[in-house]
Amino acid sequence: MKIESASGRTPSRTAIAASIGILVTVWALNFIAAKIGLVFLPPLALASFRVVIAGVVMVPVYFLCSRFEVFAEAGHRRRQGFTRSDLWVFLYLGFFGVTVNQMCFTMGLYFTRVSHAAVIVGLGPIYILVLAVVFGLERATGHKVVGMLIALAGVAVLASENGISVHSASIEGDAITMTGSIGFAMYAVLGKRTAGKYDSLTMTAFNHFAGALIVLPVALREAWLLHMTGRWYLLWRAWAAVLYMAVFSSALAYVFYFWLLRYLEASQLGAFTYLLPVLATVLGILWLGEQGSWKQVLGGLMALGGVYWIESGRGPVVKANTVP
Repeated sequence: MKIESASGRTPSRTAIAASIGILVTVWALNFIAAKIGLVFLPPLALASFRVVIAGVVMVPVYFLCSRFEVFAEAGHRRRQGFTRSDLWVFLYLGFFGVTVNQMCFTMGLYFTRVSHAAVIVGLGPIYILVLAVVFGLERATGHKVVGMLIALAGVAVLASENGISVHSASIEGDAITMTGSIGFAMYAVLGKRTAGKYDSLTMTAFNHFAGALIVLPVALREAWLLHMTGRWYLLWRAWAAVLYMAVFSSALAYVFYFWLLRYLEASQLGAFTYLLPVLATVLGILWLGEQGSWKQVLGGLMALGGVYWIESGRGPVVKANTVP
């Protein structure tokens, strides 16, 4: 997914490196925020509240950012107006990239560890590769197949940590998290077809609007249930977690990510996001007291090593990273 270079003055390497560090940290902390929120809120409530609030927050972000020169194309596109075809594109991309991705990420964390979820999310380029091959955008070369097998073997090692069973909570959580990552992969591959028509801010904003509208009935139902059971007035940490996930990890992080893509190739930025599973796992151990194991280390290294092997042999094709 190539973004044209920005016009005007390019930020210094220090500024770009610092921006990447902030972005990776924000997304790594998203795993912790979700785990904290899940202590006080049901998974479906936390997930739906996050999506709806992110959609609401994107309204002022969209109108404010579209006035800046760096997002001038978004302002021009807004003044032109949108057709029914445009709205349909935003709807199905919002369904995969926001609704499926963010809902499944949050609900999956309820059943699995941060370390498992972080590796599953880190496998995003593999899901995109498989779908790109299915849609005829890439060819399945031997180099890519080898990398995929290495990564899948790493996932198998992770899954065997507590014994492989279809009734294992960790297996269930990993599967739900993977479904969310596949949803974002669908978003990346399908979005490639319209990448030349819409700018990054417009895509980010309207996909979040669409995702929020899809999830709104679920969020209203969950809010009503909390009210009926007397759990509406929860501890401030629950709402702090929801707001962090919606405002920082969803709305602002997406805009920040695409701003970085104006100065870096997606593959360059993707190389730095390999730090995300490592940082998220460390935070899970230090902040939440999760237990680490050699199987986690081995499985994670194998999985991410397979992803790196695939990415090192890919050309300028569809490249994106799963956003938690």
